[in-house]
Amino acid sequence: MTTLNHLPAVSILMPVRNEERFLPAALRSLAAQTFTDWELVAVDDGSTDGTPGVLAEAAASDPRIRVLHSGKGLVPALNQGLKECRAPLVARMDGDDIVHPQRLAAQVAFLAAHTGTGLVACSFKHFPRQQVGLGMAGYEKWQNRLITHEEIAADLFVESPFVHPSVMYRRADVEQVGGYRDQGWPEDYDLWLRLAAAQVKFARLPETLFFWRERPERTTRTNPAYAPDAFRRCKLHHLMNGFLEGESEVILAGAGLEGRAWYRLLREEGIGVSAWLDVDPRKIGRELHGAPVLATGQVRPSGVKMLMTVGARGARALVRASSAQAGFVEGIDAVCVA
Repeated sequence: MTTLNHLPAVSILMPVRNEERFLPAALRSLAAQTFTDWELVAVDDGSTDGTPGVLAEAAASDPRIRVLHSGKGLVPALNQGLKECRAPLVARMDGDDIVHPQRLAAQVAFLAAHTGTGLVACSFKHFPRQQVGLGMAGYEKWQNRLITHEEIAADLFVESPFVHPSVMYRRADVEQVGGYRDQGWPEDYDLWLRLAAAQVKFARLPETLFFWRERPERTTRTNPAYAPDAFRRCKLHHLMNGFLEGESEVILAGAGLEGRAWYRLLREEGIGVSAWLDVDPRKIGRELHGAPVLATGQVRPSGVKMLMTVGARGARALVRASSAQAGFVEGIDAVCVA
């Protein structure tokens, strides 16, 4: 097989398993890129359908495509592929998604012009639209409005701020923090949080350049590592290494189901709850797990940090506004975690 005789500007990292239905369309969208100085490192993670044949045919017709074989799971496939990426920039891609012809060109140009930025995503859109529920539509809207590093950092613990296959990052930054890890929670979110802790700057292009296929069998829907509790544990792990390091108690803003889930996880780490904040008059004045439930305006900063655990998007803004009015500063003594 013919191979590239020079180092490409971009390596596209694509782990793939059993994607024979959608992989040809994904590969066609890469072939249509206006930026052509790329290599595709495709890692077949033990496919049992026609995926190996699709990859072999693509590699035979395009010297920019290299195919590796794994079968050990997603995280080992990602790390195996990352190790084989030769370019200083790595663009992620999955085998069932579609990219706009300008995707690579736009992200390369942005990183060239913003040398202090280590990762740039692009805005995305789910497809086919008739299969997109209200929750995922809300997630799409929330994520796409986070453009600057400051906006992304402010919501970093709300949810994962990037669709993994929409990002392009500097390979050296990801290697510096140890690549991908399998900790029982989302490997991409874990990476974003480690990069943030290492002071890597983020950005998002406002243009819609990535199309994320919505389907019931998508990994984010079927893998236990992407369940809500796994996300919470990922967040808490990184909070314990930063914002909550050395803390013995917190204030929880939100006495609903999400707040109680956080209470249980915090208790496992030896962190107590000194007070709950809520807007429901039926809860205010009561006790929950031995701590008082107070109105949001009743608590001022006093050295005890606050976790805002209200997950509803409309209510989240109200809780953030009331905590700011009370004197809490996000990132210093308060963090929104839902």
